[in-house]
Amino acid sequence: MKTNGDTVIRRSGGISKTIFILSLVIVAAISGVSGYFIAGVLKPSQSTIILNGAGATFPYPFLSAASINYSRTNPSVQVNYQSIGSGGGVKALITKTVDFAASDRPLTDDQRNSTNAPNSLHIPETVGSVVFAYNLPKTPNGTLPKGLNLTGDIIAGIFLGSITNWSNATIQNINPGFALPNHVISVVHRSDGSGTTFVWTSYLSSVSTVWNQTIGSNTAVSWPSLSGNSYGSSGNEGVAGAIRGNSHWAGYVELAYALQNSMSYSYIKNPYGKYIEPTLASTKAALNTIGSLPAGDQSWKSITLLNSPDQAAYPIASLTYLLVYKELNVVQGMTQAKAKALADFLWFIVHSPGGQDLAPALGYVPLPSSVTTINETTIKSITFNGTIVRS
Repeated sequence: MKTNGDTVIRRSGGISKTIFILSLVIVAAISGVSGYFIAGVLKPSQSTIILNGAGATFPYPFLSAASINYSRTNPSVQVNYQSIGSGGGVKALITKTVDFAASDRPLTDDQRNSTNAPNSLHIPETVGSVVFAYNLPKTPNGTLPKGLNLTGDIIAGIFLGSITNWSNATIQNINPGFALPNHVISVVHRSDGSGTTFVWTSYLSSVSTVWNQTIGSNTAVSWPSLSGNSYGSSGNEGVAGAIRGNSHWAGYVELAYALQNSMSYSYIKNPYGKYIEPTLASTKAALNTIGSLPAGDQSWKSITLLNSPDQAAYPIASLTYLLVYKELNVVQGMTQAKAKALADFLWFIVHSPGGQDLAPALGYVPLPSSVTTINETTIKSITFNGTIVRS
């Protein structure tokens, strides 16, 4: 099957299941979970309310683990989250077929207008980074490790097709310690509507004039075919699986997926000329200069952590959001009890223990207190039939 000239790789279940099981293990180790799991694994012992969500794969390991903890402390509530990509999540929000959605891209003005998702709320849930992951073969000294230095221009060149070989002089010159193979670079990108793609293409647009003028930024873009060496796959787990399974391939995934699958990834040059490893510390540094933030019922479209002016910051960091309606009676199948459970679940996700304290072990950065304060005000504004559901 082809799309935009690319071969589409079907998502395999192995990576997703591996990440999910690891999430369960970590949660169990931290908080003694026994017997309560997200829908589709094991049902809670007393399921009376089901919260349905859909959207971003970027925060899925964190969101699934925190949801398990929530069901452990609230066994009458079951969380069913489908990681279908940010684009799918926003569509489900607009059609009001889910109780909550998740997206790495804030809603656009058009999405927030009176005919799509008016009176919707943004609730930042965690912070992560998008990395350039690669699979280069073993050398006499072993598998090529993480730490390949790259610049934004080089990455844009790889995805545009102007840099096609791993031994290209522009890559080799800034990596004198690596013996790079004389082999074509195959690139894998997301085939679904993706907030991770939005973050990635927004970064490339910010550092490459050519990219900005020819491809731009969005949750889905027209990828260059790269003479047949460009491939599409669904979800962060699908892209990670494609890279892991194919020598000389590269692509972009959220840091948590790279860490949990022992993938090699690049250190990327920031605006200060430093090659920065994507870590929790360098991702957190991107928050240091974020400035003032809007209220939850306002537009978040201009909020970005890309190319932070903090010299220690990794340049491709991002908030990721939970999206809900301020007045929940517009959602299909909503009840007073379900609205209360949803507000309580959102509160749990953005606090500790059980929610934010899980983030570091899974490769994410907990929310700073300034964001948590905004979230508290936002969640307390949620109503059902005009009545506040959590005071």
